[in-house]
Amino acid sequence: MRLTQTKAELRAAAAVRPRAVVMTMGALHEGHAALLAEARERVGPEGSVVLTIFVNPLQFGPTEDFDRYPRTLASDLAVAKNEGVDLVFNPSRDELYPNEPSITVHPGPLADELEGMVRPGHFAGVLTVVAKMLHLTAPDLALFGEKDYQQLTLIREMVCDLDWDVDIVPVPTVREPDGLALSSRNRYLDDTERDEALVLYRALTAGAKAGMNGPDAVMAAAHAELEAVPSVKIDYLALRAPDLGPVIGPGEARMLIAARVGLTRLIDNISITLR
Repeated sequence: MRLTQTKAELRAAAAVRPRAVVMTMGALHEGHAALLAEARERVGPEGSVVLTIFVNPLQFGPTEDFDRYPRTLASDLAVAKNEGVDLVFNPSRDELYPNEPSITVHPGPLADELEGMVRPGHFAGVLTVVAKMLHLTAPDLALFGEKDYQQLTLIREMVCDLDWDVDIVPVPTVREPDGLALSSRNRYLDDTERDEALVLYRALTAGAKAGMNGPDAVMAAAHAELEAVPSVKIDYLALRAPDLGPVIGPGEARMLIAARVGLTRLIDNISITLR
């Protein structure tokens, strides 16, 4: 495994194909390991897996946790080595943004809903760094977790609209045995908050079980679970079509939630079948 920290080193090292990339902000956990394992499986022993680690300042708002976001490079490299990563790209801020970018990716109207409603400008920052990483790593496929479902949806749209020659591969959310979605921010939770955070998954699964009774029953079941834990402050709870448009009739749908548990903001989502 090779660690690179400049764009020149990356270009010199990333030559083997097929090539898969997994983009992260570090603080790797089992969810990231699942992405890396899937990447390794898809490219095979002769292919190349590239891991990027970069805490992207463009996607953090002025009151968000950029400065305290966990940076754990040594343990991240151990995870990467264990999962068969060939190349790690860990640039500095000045390396990736030598000048404050005046041109960024405009993510379209979906970016102003759900997460974008709570975090204005977030997805412009996300898509800008993803576009840069796709350009720099030139992969055949890029893997993203379904936990950040709106992000995944917007990346798919960007790649389609801009005719990017790369396959976007979704990987299911990895959870703790009790259902809590793995997240780098879970380490901020104390024991009480960790127990309270489980209500997100309980609400989602209650909604999924009510799918046979239609959208109103789904929302009612989820809200009933959330009301039992008033200390958890909900930013949004939404039921959408798989492309995050409005739900139209029976079929597959996606329920998404964002909430604040203490000082920590968590997101999650689940697939639902509406009858």
